Amino acid sequence: MNLARQGFSFLLIGGGLVLADWAVFVMLTALGVPAPAANVAGRVVGALLGFWANGRVTFGSALGRHRFFRFALLWLILTMLSTYLVTVVANHLGLQMAWLAKPLVEGCLSLLSFIVSRHWVYR
Repeated sequence: MNLARQGFSFLLIGGGLVLADWAVFVMLTALGVPAPAANVAGRVVGALLGFWANGRVTFGSALGRHRFFRFALLWLILTMLSTYLVTVVANHLGLQMAWLAKPLVEGCLSLLSFIVSRHWVYR
């Protein structure tokens, strides 16, 4: 598959996923849910949509248990990193700064996610 097409598709789909993830995070933290739990909940929403959308649309792969296991492992690692970073911001700079930082954190992690997804998860 063409790298440029995959990258563009990953960006479009990823933008929607980050928006959904961020909206869940902001909503839950505004309701008093601690930042770590709200971050994981937001990332779960993104993951539920992302596995299918990126697997089928971006990488044109058949989905199955093997690929899902790889996706889940990548998701777990990135979720731990994301949760740590967003929680540090929330604890040191406040909740509103965490709301602003969340899309930036996810955007930075998306480059790693694209590379690993392309070469390992959906291969």
